[in-house]
Amino acid sequence: MSKEERLQEEQLKGEQIEKFGQMTFWHDKENGQGDEEPTIQLLTIIGEIEGHECLSQNTKTTKYEHILPLLANVEESGEIDGLLLLLNTVGGDVESGLAIAEMIASLSKPTVSLVLGGSHSIGGPLAVATDYSFIVPTGTMIVHPVRLSGMVIGAPPTYDYFTMIQQRITGFIAKHSRAKEERLVEMMMNTEMLSKDLGTILVGEQAVKEGLINEVGGIKEAISKLRQMIKESCHSGSCKEERC
Repeated sequence: MSKEERLQEEQLKGEQIEKFGQMTFWHDKENGQGDEEPTIQLLTIIGEIEGHECLSQNTKTTKYEHILPLLANVEESGEIDGLLLLLNTVGGDVESGLAIAEMIASLSKPTVSLVLGGSHSIGGPLAVATDYSFIVPTGTMIVHPVRLSGMVIGAPPTYDYFTMIQQRITGFIAKHSRAKEERLVEMMMNTEMLSKDLGTILVGEQAVKEGLINEVGGIKEAISKLRQMIKESCHSGSCKEERC
């Protein structure tokens, strides 16, 4: 790679990080790695997950209309081998969060998530949507009931609607983790931990013990695990890439 090409690549990486909070770790054959190291797509979901309505400019958001095309490209690209998902989110729009989680879960390529800071509310399904998950020792996950903003009509159909949404969330988490749906509902309705709300806060190892997350670890462990999964996928014959 020439100096000019390297500068262009670094500029592109900078633009990717600035605009979308994502970048790609490409092969670097000049360092003697060649095809030994896989190409990894890095995706960050931070702040509040924005849905169909735009949030305040002062609010740090992740826009789902940016994430969905990127995930589609990960699936279709012949150059990308796996996805590393970094999470530090307070939650946000339920429908948008579930849409992203379902798309991540449906990827055919190896995926790993890492909870940094927190992955609260609808961030739970996002954290467990990958094939394997990590959380840093001080990372947190908050499991709580669904909330709706604006006017809410106090009628049985409203309660049924809330229940249906919560079942979609707990069902997804239970399907993609070791956590039991009954235990998730129990944590959601806990009245002893949050003074002004229902729910449960899980810190680091607690999230692992409850079965939501696979392992406590950081970026080193997450990247190492993803590289291992990609190589195992290639060796098993399930990888679709020609270079494997």
